Amino acid sequence: MSQPDHPYMRVAERIRRRILDGVLKEGEKLVPQRELAKQEGISIATLGRALDQLQVEGYITTTRRGTFVANAPAVAPSSYDRIARVQRTGSVLAAGETLIVTAAELVKPPQYVAELFDLNEGDQVVRRQWHTGKGQQRTGLFVTWYPAHFAAAVPELLSTSRVSSPGLLLKIQQATGRRVAHGRDDMHGRDADAREANFLALRVGSPILAGAHRLWDDQGVIEYGEWCLPYRLTVGYEYTFATAPDAP
Repeated sequence: MSQPDHPYMRVAERIRRRILDGVLKEGEKLVPQRELAKQEGISIATLGRALDQLQVEGYITTTRRGTFVANAPAVAPSSYDRIARVQRTGSVLAAGETLIVTAAELVKPPQYVAELFDLNEGDQVVRRQWHTGKGQQRTGLFVTWYPAHFAAAVPELLSTSRVSSPGLLLKIQQATGRRVAHGRDDMHGRDADAREANFLALRVGSPILAGAHRLWDDQGVIEYGEWCLPYRLTVGYEYTFATAPDAP
């Protein structure tokens, strides 16, 4: 994903990353706008548009006393946010998030997963189930799948330890020489089943945002993930459009 073209969007993205990575803490006051605009090398008007965008997204709040990072923002990292963060910082976790792994095993996958990885009958994959939280709030339930032979290069794939888990994708790329070149996210709203409701501390049938992502290179799928988020959280994306060539 390329950087947004508009200056205010680039500034909003930089501030957003600092919040998600924990450089700017919850409740922290941002420097005065004139000083922040000078630091970013932009006009006050451009900074104002960037801050307006972040306020709409729920990352900051503005009062008479100044602009502050929102306490427990009602936003969740998207799949792209998490993948970009692990490439950038070595961890998929947002600032203040914790992670618990409840399963890490070699299994015979469902047919649709076997087809994604182009497996033969009887082949296995690594399946990991984990959930994230922030304070008393559950922020997501995830199941991620990997080719079985990755476990030989990265033994942590079969461990439930929370120490190395946030950076597994980076470890996989370093150990195998494979590099994520492409990704795709698919999302839909639906009701939580019993397993999902239990992990997300919801009632069965509560609305959730469910999705799946695929990461691949020219050799095939590196990671396939399925995830769901509680209804309280918002996921946002930024994107740009390539400029169409001039008509002859």
